[in-house]
Amino acid sequence: MTNGSDSRTDSISQILPWTFFSPDHEKARFWVHYGLVIAGFILAVITYLSQAFKPAPYGKHDNTKSSKCRVPQRIAHVGADGVLGVIGFSLIYFLLGEHFDEAENIVMYCLFELHYLHRGLIHPLITRYSDKTVPLLIPLGTFLPNALYFFINADWIGSTHYYRGYYYDPRFIIGVILFVVGYIINRASDWKLRSLRTKSGEQGYQIPHGLLFNYISCPNYLGEMIEWGGWTILTWSLAGLVWWLFTCATFVARSRHNLQWYREHFIEYPHHRKALIPFLY
Repeated sequence: MTNGSDSRTDSISQILPWTFFSPDHEKARFWVHYGLVIAGFILAVITYLSQAFKPAPYGKHDNTKSSKCRVPQRIAHVGADGVLGVIGFSLIYFLLGEHFDEAENIVMYCLFELHYLHRGLIHPLITRYSDKTVPLLIPLGTFLPNALYFFINADWIGSTHYYRGYYYDPRFIIGVILFVVGYIINRASDWKLRSLRTKSGEQGYQIPHGLLFNYISCPNYLGEMIEWGGWTILTWSLAGLVWWLFTCATFVARSRHNLQWYREHFIEYPHHRKALIPFLY
């Protein structure tokens, strides 16, 4: 009888390598978490539909420079990404988490923070922006979704118990590898874009060359999509999945608009380049 029960447990763990709050024991926490996951999925769909035909007024697509409701770029990025990604995520992870001290969870936490320590703090301080201000709606439109997705992901990895030895599981290994590969692509692409402006505050855009820029317009977006795809596999969670879907919803639309912008503004722009995925899209 015991052997049969152990066999069923093993087969379940092969599909779900974790235990999370049960609706029988932690009803409120369970339904709050998955209610927010559903909200995250709906928001991802809305985000894609809202940006599919008209790009967000950001960067090269910013046509609102005469608007009075503008804030400094650096402060906007630090507030929307750094404060929530580093401080907010850590508070949820440590204060609400019940398994934050387990090895697998610590690895996940460190990977997330690796991204946002750079994205939310270092990147805004070293980037040479073409415009020092940005419409207030841009950081607000980033802050609010981030608050949702960061909460459910911090809640998940802080409160989920992964079965012993999960770091030997293919999902853990593949997820970490994809995250690191995506991080390297994202960082290298951002550095290449930064190097196009040789002086701080230099205006105007240039055609990037080298690395994946020889094949697509937005390898920085591709790198981040690979990162969060790896995160989804690593955490094996719906929280990770809806965050990845939101990332895709943003970057799939934005990369196409960027490609169109480059083709409209540079006659010599390479015609063979795709928007986001080499040779395909």
